[in-house]
Amino acid sequence: MNQKYLIFFLFLLFIKPALAQKNIKTTTLKVLGACEMCKERIEAAALDHKARTATWDAISQLLTISYDSTKVTDEKLLKAIAEAGHDNERFKAADAVYQALPACCHYHRAADTAATKEKQVITGVVLEETSRGKLNPISDATVKSLHSNQYFVTDSTGVFRLETDLPTHIAISYVGFRSDTISVKTPDMLTIILKNSSTGDLKEVIVSSRNPSTFVSTMSILNTLNMGAKELTKAACCNLSESFETSPSVDVSYSDAVTGVKQIQLLGLSGNYTQLLTENAPEIRGLTAHYGLTYIPGPWIEGIQLTKGTGSVVNGYESIAGQINVEEKKPDNAEQLLVNTYVNTMGRLEANINTAQKLNDKWSTALLTHGNYSNKKIDHNMDGFKDLPTGSQWNIINRWKYMDNNGWIVQLALKALNDRRYAGQMDFDRNRDRLTTSHYGVGIDAQQYGFTGKLGYVFPQHKYKSLGLILSAGQYSNNAYYGLTSYDGKQKTLYGNFIYQSIIGTTDHKFRTGLSFSNENYNETFNQRIFKRNEMVPGAFFEYTYTASDKFTAIAGLRLDHHNQFGFITTPRLHLKYDFDSKTNLRLSGGSGFRISNIFAENVGVFVSARQYEILDPGSSYGYGLDPEKAWNYGLNFIHHFNLGNRKGSIALDAYQTRFRNQTVADVDASPQAIQFYNLNGKSVSSSVQAELNYELLRKLELRMAYRWLEVQTQYRQGLLDKPFTAKHRAFVNLAYETHNKWKFDYTTQWLSRKRIPNTATNPAGKQMDTWSPSFFQVAAQVSKQFSKQWEVYLGGENLTNYVQEYRIIDAQTPFSPYFDGSLIWGPVTGRMVYAGMRFRIP
Repeated sequence: MNQKYLIFFLFLLFIKPALAQKNIKTTTLKVLGACEMCKERIEAAALDHKARTATWDAISQLLTISYDSTKVTDEKLLKAIAEAGHDNERFKAADAVYQALPACCHYHRAADTAATKEKQVITGVVLEETSRGKLNPISDATVKSLHSNQYFVTDSTGVFRLETDLPTHIAISYVGFRSDTISVKTPDMLTIILKNSSTGDLKEVIVSSRNPSTFVSTMSILNTLNMGAKELTKAACCNLSESFETSPSVDVSYSDAVTGVKQIQLLGLSGNYTQLLTENAPEIRGLTAHYGLTYIPGPWIEGIQLTKGTGSVVNGYESIAGQINVEEKKPDNAEQLLVNTYVNTMGRLEANINTAQKLNDKWSTALLTHGNYSNKKIDHNMDGFKDLPTGSQWNIINRWKYMDNNGWIVQLALKALNDRRYAGQMDFDRNRDRLTTSHYGVGIDAQQYGFTGKLGYVFPQHKYKSLGLILSAGQYSNNAYYGLTSYDGKQKTLYGNFIYQSIIGTTDHKFRTGLSFSNENYNETFNQRIFKRNEMVPGAFFEYTYTASDKFTAIAGLRLDHHNQFGFITTPRLHLKYDFDSKTNLRLSGGSGFRISNIFAENVGVFVSARQYEILDPGSSYGYGLDPEKAWNYGLNFIHHFNLGNRKGSIALDAYQTRFRNQTVADVDASPQAIQFYNLNGKSVSSSVQAELNYELLRKLELRMAYRWLEVQTQYRQGLLDKPFTAKHRAFVNLAYETHNKWKFDYTTQWLSRKRIPNTATNPAGKQMDTWSPSFFQVAAQVSKQFSKQWEVYLGGENLTNYVQEYRIIDAQTPFSPYFDGSLIWGPVTGRMVYAGMRFRIP
């Protein structure tokens, strides 16, 4: 008898989840919003009203939800979202609730009267699904708008194009199938699938809208490129330094021939001049400048915002060329489980495991973990040096989030990292040869620990008002050696930023103001020489946003900081945007930036050489004795969206110039045996022009083409010279294609013009390099297949043309000679690399 009860109990245990799963429905709905705060509010409204999952996308304005149909309906969920202040396809938010939203959340509301409706072009394809699941295009099917009585007959490929008012209803009819009607609210690409059955019914209509993998929001006043998860999975993207391989705006290159570290350039300037943030808190700065990009794993990243030119004064005074803000996966909307594994032919193994859990209706938590390992020694060019380092890294973040219905949001994050790399000659033994002349070796041992806390409050009765507080503290240490050169660096960081947001009279006049504080403590030892400095910088800022005009918007900001060594720092910034129409925008920007250089951390590549570090004419005993860097940046961005042949596209033109009032010049031309640091005496100007075309050539075949021109010149003591290792011309093409059965293909090629190589003419014959590099092509590609919502595999390759800089180390056979130099890198240092990986996720 007991056995029967046990069997019955087990039956209930297994059958109940199965029945519950049968009632789970997933749907996509149109919900209007404008920013990250909107995303949190929309998703919270759905989750608070019994949705199982909710993910809102700011690009497409689409909310994807899953829910138990026995407990709630999508109508009830949309009503709750409207009550929270967001118009959607069924309900409109009350005007008072909409006006009470924070200023940044004021999305564009469609007019209600029929007189304001505009003609829209609906494009789509009609397909028939056979009994075996194959999709075939249907020609001569009739697609008719019931509002305008216009109709279109599909062509031989099943495609139709219908001009009508929106929203509307369209009827689809075809011989052998019963006519049916669907509602269309947005001019998205439609996929209409007719399923054959015994009754001939129109069984399923799928409305699909593909989001671009990168886009510049037409609502943003700043020229900010948004890169989503779709873009980040187009390449291997092991870490942040590899996240820009498919972006024409950022240049990625190796820093030297030994350490394997990639560095970025924006607008012709090194990554040191781009402010790097994680969710608007400083992340990579100071001593982490060289290796920090490798400390943020790609599978942790939810999205990236890349702003060209000076950013907002709210985030500080350091952005000169631009700003990169990384959004990491949040506890309340990340996958319950993500497992990402990766392996390549260079011997690198990598694993990422992300978990997230919603504890109750207010608290959620996530654990993001990463580990990589490489122990394969490779020397393709047979110069005796490993092409890439061996070593390992582990990295972990524990995130917590609290959000209630009274306006409070709390986010906490604890992080820890350990990174060890070993490079140099193939026969180098780190236990035996460290800091000896037996064999040349490189060893890097870095640790990082940190805490970030964010507190936000939105006033319930005045939702245009909000308070925000960001706090972070961290410690970083790097103990390293490069041949006979030793370097130890330690950095302690404390940061706080208090932000108050409100309006002046109406929401057409918004402002943000607040106070900030930064404390950076540095302790560096370079070959027994000690460099210490302690920076304490309190500051205040005010930023005004004007949105009263339908066509013209502006942001004007000013901040005042006080540096304990260099006194007051004034940072003005202005951003203007003019909309010629809904598809054409012009942006203008201008402002200043200020930063303190870190000559060792920002020039680690030179450690892999016999060059002596020389600081010329130091002005004080503080730090390195050099003046702070100051620059002005001006720029414009023009973008036009168009439809050509029923396909969407855009063309963008950027032009930026950065002029330094002072700069820490790193001179590697004065002597091949030295790198000299001194204050700028003359001009230093970087000019950048870029044209970019994005267009859908065929259905699901997307093209991205770009051309970029750079002129970066600096006044050295020996004259005005082009910046080394910088290509004046760059051409870029990316093709991405996705099939209906979840195959994805991505192809990227770029051409780089010649680059100037620093002068080595005073070296003996046979130990010199040419003054200019050749131009060259690079090709990368990836194929991925998604088998289900859970499983995905990918296979790809980098540098598929196998083009490398063969002569990359001067005097590699005698690495302790005065002519040894592995820092003169203008091209790829590794040959063809093939990789493969797997992603398993539970949404």
